[in-house]
Amino acid sequence: MTSRLMRRLDFRTPRVIAALVLREMSTTYGRSAGGYFWAIAEPVAGTVLLTAVFSFLAKSPPLGNNFALFYASGLVPFLMYSTVASKVAMAVKFSKPLLVYPRVTYLDAIIARFLLAALTQILVMYLLFTYLLMSSDTATVIDFDAIGLAILMAMALGVSIGTLNCLLFSVFPVWANLWSVLNRPLFLLSGVIFTYELLPESMAKVLWFNPLLHLTGKMREGFYPTYSPNYISLPYYAAWCFVPLVIGLFFLRRYHKKILNEL
Repeated sequence: MTSRLMRRLDFRTPRVIAALVLREMSTTYGRSAGGYFWAIAEPVAGTVLLTAVFSFLAKSPPLGNNFALFYASGLVPFLMYSTVASKVAMAVKFSKPLLVYPRVTYLDAIIARFLLAALTQILVMYLLFTYLLMSSDTATVIDFDAIGLAILMAMALGVSIGTLNCLLFSVFPVWANLWSVLNRPLFLLSGVIFTYELLPESMAKVLWFNPLLHLTGKMREGFYPTYSPNYISLPYYAAWCFVPLVIGLFFLRRYHKKILNEL
């Protein structure tokens, strides 16, 4: 017990995590042409596509007067969550060759993948919204507190779901395929292309249980000062961020050696 505690308190753990982050950067962004360009291209391309399609179908977006800002404010937090969740979910499999060393643990692998994914998405978000706000007259007042909270919400849900899936993908490989199928409709059900208030009452009652709808609503609150998403429940969202994380960490701590032997 004492040796494990000292292991966590010395300076070797941050160095291990930093080394894993550098390894992740070189393998994820260093092997393909363009590197970080592709991380930026995904939200940009998604925003351009949504703007092009819906600007032909409607005279104005549901909020404000700028289609690109409206769709980016829904797409960016959704991609932030999904990217963090997918990266963390593969942490053990990705770092398996290094986990045989006693100084490298499954927790180091999870933290390293989380940090790189989160920081990358924050950078992408900064670049995209800076361009949108400077290149057009959006007539908006930025609420940095709401935006900051939305970023924390996206990262917290991403690492929570990702940690649970890190366990499930390793124990039940078929779950990775099922999860991919279940995730496909989320883009259409998470408030990326609509606001909660525009939904029919019967549909709104069902979709309220989707935590991503709370996330996109909080992000849009930061860009539209007149928008008040009263449906958001932070305690409900916090439960989604806490329960899967605790379950995933508990069983990974208990069975990580067995999982590594079976991978």
